[in-house]
Amino acid sequence: MKTKTGPILLAFFVMGVADAMGPLSEAVRKNYQLSSTVSTLLSFFVFIAFAVFSVPGGLLAGKIGKKNLLLLGLGLNAAAMLIPCLWEPGFVFLLGCIFVLGIGTTFLQVAGNPIMRDVSAPGRYSRNLSLAQGFKGVGSTVSSYLVTAVSGIILFNQMGWRAVFPIFFILMVITFVWTATLKVSETKAEVPPSIHSSLALLGKPVFALAVLGIFLYVGAEACLGRFLLPLLEEMGVRQELASKFGPAFFFLMLTAGRLLGPVVLHWITPRMFFTISAVLGLLGGAILMFGNGLLGPLGVLAAGLGYANIWPMLFSITVEEDPKHSSELSGLMCMAIAGGAVIPLLMGKLVDLGWGKSAFLVPVVCFLYLFVLSLRKETKKGMISPEKA
Repeated sequence: MKTKTGPILLAFFVMGVADAMGPLSEAVRKNYQLSSTVSTLLSFFVFIAFAVFSVPGGLLAGKIGKKNLLLLGLGLNAAAMLIPCLWEPGFVFLLGCIFVLGIGTTFLQVAGNPIMRDVSAPGRYSRNLSLAQGFKGVGSTVSSYLVTAVSGIILFNQMGWRAVFPIFFILMVITFVWTATLKVSETKAEVPPSIHSSLALLGKPVFALAVLGIFLYVGAEACLGRFLLPLLEEMGVRQELASKFGPAFFFLMLTAGRLLGPVVLHWITPRMFFTISAVLGLLGGAILMFGNGLLGPLGVLAAGLGYANIWPMLFSITVEEDPKHSSELSGLMCMAIAGGAVIPLLMGKLVDLGWGKSAFLVPVVCFLYLFVLSLRKETKKGMISPEKA
């Protein structure tokens, strides 16, 4: 079974390449002499792809299979990375490559989450999915580091800002080849999926509430990534400490929590872990909202560990409710990643209105919802029930 999870874990690792587009934006801005606003289009085009292609990706997975969708996503990503390796494209053409990277990464996310169930031993899905999210976190960290580190390598330094693309391309090709050798028996729906059947799943409270949970979770995570640094400084934390214990520390704790998740799941159930994670995330937000500068890093620590496993726990619990519709459910929940664009706008408005650290109310409310969701009654299969607790 380890040989089957291996290529899927590597696929999660290369999903992190898309997160490197944020750090790459500054180098692109200088190269093309762009404004800061225009340069952010790199990460924006990745993000928009999730909103547009997640549901179609879920339908496509139901028709061609999750493994084939993974291969399609890896192929698109490889093509998107190859072009900047060969020549320096114009900025508009570069955005096209990044958009293709976003589509490919969307397909990886949509197919990767449910196919992990197909390659996991009975009872190990939640653990393996938590580990996979840890691999994605490591991939994000490594990819972001490579953006600045690889230009110092003699072999690539003449390429300037494009130096990292050959490494990304090689990673995509290796993952493609390894995934192509994977033999897996996929769980499929009896009736081919459609847009109507996918959206109809939202008519069931168990799925609608889970999709909303993903929307709020991603939004809360984006809020902390965006506003931790300035609000910690406003709380009285010195700038150098705020830089050390702000977003960088938060994402480090996210990665550490995701890698620890599979270990924790040896002793407790996914549902209990979901509840504990929600409580930790809620506690972290409350500390940031009501605490002082001395307590700020503690709040970031609690939030990072609490946020770490919300996605894999909520996703796996929901998919186990109806495994035959895993592709459509994955599409719906990946579409909910759009919460990362919407929720921070609300927190940003509160910051502009002078709320200061009280603006952490936004992620606190998001995690209060997740905590309540984690307490809902279980079905006979031990999953979320549409009945109220």
